[in-house]
Amino acid sequence: MKRWQDWGSLVLGIWLVLSPWLLGYSTTPSAFWNALIVGAAVTILSILALSGGQLWEEWTDLVLAVWLILSPWILNFTANTAAFWNAVIVGVLIGVLALWVTRQHPRPA
Repeated sequence: MKRWQDWGSLVLGIWLVLSPWLLGYSTTPSAFWNALIVGAAVTILSILALSGGQLWEEWTDLVLAVWLILSPWILNFTANTAAFWNAVIVGVLIGVLALWVTRQHPRPA
């Protein structure tokens, strides 16, 4: 089933892949690779979700969202404000979309 949240996650995944260049932090290796790898993963998961989707994809998105939110501290790029806020804000948005879908998914009795 195609959900608007999956389209939103796809846009956010593509944004993450492009953001190091668009926001000017492509020279900060930890932030650059974090955005590229997590963005590619979110993009792939969104495409899978749009083509039939399973609930595990949303839970994986949720784990990636938590990682994104924590990654500026773990990977030590808090001084780069563009990369910092991008990771935190996009992480929150991906997390909200993933939780939204998991809450809508019917549970077995």
